[in-house]
Amino acid sequence: MNQIKDLQKLIKLTGDRAKLDAKANETYIVNKTAEAQIIKEFNNGHVISVTVQDSSHA
Repeated sequence: MNQIKDLQKLIKLTGDRAKLDAKANETYIVNKTAEAQIIKEFNNGHVISVTVQDSSHA
C-alpha cells in the first residue's frame, strides 16, 4: 500500500515541478482532463483545448 501512496506523491511532485518550469520559461504544460480532453494550461490560468489539427508545439 505504501508503494501506491509513494507513486501518487511522486506523480504530484512531477506535475508541480512541470508547472514551476513552465512559469520560469514562460510557456505552458499539457494535461489530460478527466473527460480525456487534452488541454494547454498557461501560467496565468488560461486554458486552451487542443484539437487533433492543432500541431503547433513550438
